[in-house]
Amino acid sequence: MNGGEGYAVFFFPQALEALGEAIKPYLAEGPAGVHVLCKEIDTAGALIEMTLQSQTADGMSSVTELMVPGSMVRMIVSAHSDGSFGFGPRKAAPAMGY
Repeated sequence: MNGGEGYAVFFFPQALEALGEAIKPYLAEGPAGVHVLCKEIDTAGALIEMTLQSQTADGMSSVTELMVPGSMVRMIVSAHSDGSFGFGPRKAAPAMGY
């Protein structure tokens, strides 16, 4: 993920096949695989609700909500701008001497 805060939602291969062309505009490629970048997610119900922010062709901000069955989701990764979580480079913590 490219900085910021949010979530990367990874799907099972069979789920991507079942969702077909409908999911393709929302997918992003990354070193960890194909995923959907979300600003917010809600996993409380039978459906996983994903909120995506994007821009329209004329530069206006747009919010899209996607909902898929929870059984389609393989993994959700949280990414924070502090670099200690998500796909960013990791820095080793200093060793504590005792």
